[in-house]
Amino acid sequence: MTAAVITGASAGLGAEFTRQLVREFPDIEEFWLIARRVGKLEELAQQFPEKKFVCIGLNLLDPKSFRYLGEKLAEQKADVRLLVNNAGYGTTGNITMVTQTVVPFMTRGAKIINVSSIAAFCPTPRMTVYSASKAYVSAFTGGLADELRPKGITVTAVCPGPMKTEFFDAAGDHDLFGNIPWCDPVKVVVGTIRAAKKGRTFYTPTAFNKFYRFVAKILPMKWMIKATRV
Repeated sequence: MTAAVITGASAGLGAEFTRQLVREFPDIEEFWLIARRVGKLEELAQQFPEKKFVCIGLNLLDPKSFRYLGEKLAEQKADVRLLVNNAGYGTTGNITMVTQTVVPFMTRGAKIINVSSIAAFCPTPRMTVYSASKAYVSAFTGGLADELRPKGITVTAVCPGPMKTEFFDAAGDHDLFGNIPWCDPVKVVVGTIRAAKKGRTFYTPTAFNKFYRFVAKILPMKWMIKATRV
């Protein structure tokens, strides 16, 4: 049984990844959606009555969640072709544990997508933990991509700017990044899937974010930190 596993699928990028992956990968037999709000997952699944969904209500901050997920994958003898590590709410979830749990069920040609951020390019005052966690996601992606290359499994990190999702509801501040261009979640997912299919390790959407990434590489970090105060 071929499967796609998508964490944080109840809203935002996770829900959009689900919608587009259903169309882009018609050969996948089951879509495993993971989030705390299982009702939201079921509503999303109802949009595609022709597809089979497994909606799993898990809190990925609970270590027991990974044991449960691993047991379910083994029970179903799942062949995971896609893993989207998206779960988060102003920080990342236990992305390493999700990956460690799912990779044993992936074979050659499978793809992993990790949701990083332009915050990974430079520490941002008032978002220091978030910036550090996203820098970890990007570094983790680069290293894992090399480790899994011999197995024929690709790993892609997407580094978008701010988007109109529930992220800022959880963060409690809708005024962050008010002066820079925002990303369209639909376009972000379209570009990410395209990049993953090509086997790219990193994908940064929009010209502004690409320019920001370039500037962050060449200017001293101290200057960038002052420039990015929000």
